[in-house]
Amino acid sequence: MTALRDQLTRAQGRQRHPIGRRGLILVATVLSALAGVATAVPAAHAAPSRPIIERVEQEGPTQFAAYVYSAAMRKTIKVQVLTPRRPSGPRPTLYMLSGLGEQDPKNSIWLIKSDAARFFADKNVNVALPLAGNGSFYTDWQRDDPKLGRYRWETFLTKELPPLIDARFAGNGRRAIAGLSMGAGSALMLAARNPRFYRTVAAYSGCYTTTGPAGEAYPRGIVSTFGGNPDNMWGPPGSPGWAAHDVVARSGGLRGTDIYVSTGTGLSGAYDAPGYPGNTDPMNRQAVGGAIEFGSQVCTRNLQQRLAAQGIPAEFRYVSPGTHSWPYWVDQLHQSWPFINRSLSRA
Repeated sequence: MTALRDQLTRAQGRQRHPIGRRGLILVATVLSALAGVATAVPAAHAAPSRPIIERVEQEGPTQFAAYVYSAAMRKTIKVQVLTPRRPSGPRPTLYMLSGLGEQDPKNSIWLIKSDAARFFADKNVNVALPLAGNGSFYTDWQRDDPKLGRYRWETFLTKELPPLIDARFAGNGRRAIAGLSMGAGSALMLAARNPRFYRTVAAYSGCYTTTGPAGEAYPRGIVSTFGGNPDNMWGPPGSPGWAAHDVVARSGGLRGTDIYVSTGTGLSGAYDAPGYPGNTDPMNRQAVGGAIEFGSQVCTRNLQQRLAAQGIPAEFRYVSPGTHSWPYWVDQLHQSWPFINRSLSRA
């Protein structure tokens, strides 16, 4: 479930060189000599055996691109990192997850659709925005997918990436995670499956159950949208893997983590009116965005009831009016920051 309206697109020759008998003897001699030392020469482009930051490029005054090799996924992931304009010693890190997929494979949609770069510039926090998680649910898939490849996002986000970010960008080991839409459910899932790994988690407009026909339907739909096989993620319908990633079922793992959850009601407001900047399809935003956000509200109330029954404190915000669209998420990013910051600042 995500901002579905904003997404989804995207002789050889041969020459002969007569070298003669003497030339052939020379070539054979050279090859023989190389064969004797070949085992001592490493491959020119051998993949690293452990996760590393391959390089860092500056993209703006406070924005960097860290190219991180994931040993788990056997590929390099671009992670955009926002740093303070005036750093003040070691600082915490906020990991921010996108929704269904990136609009631009080179830039986090958070940096395209929101004011995150400007908003965090005067705050003493690193913000890490990993790219290329399209349809992944930021989870470790059970099997490689013929279309989507190898997804080991939980391993990457909880084991490989944090120590690298802390070492390169003066992190202090304190972490928070936030996400919108698909990333909202993933943020809470990662927090529940890794108790107290994050000090706080913020989820905007997500859904938090992955069991039963309805719970499986939307993750399966998202994975299929990208041409993937949902069974490769958590197994066939009803498999234990789906329950193992159900936030409502695993909500006990959130105890001790500060929780912020927001959703709209699905009712249209000023942001959805014709003529509002960036609203190129008001009918779609009001009808489709309203329906998706109403579903998110139902999911959010179910989670709230579950946490309340277990005595797990959490802050819930129901925004009315509010549809499944970016202006509301920008508002919630701003409104949730004091909550996140208090948690990260606590000794």
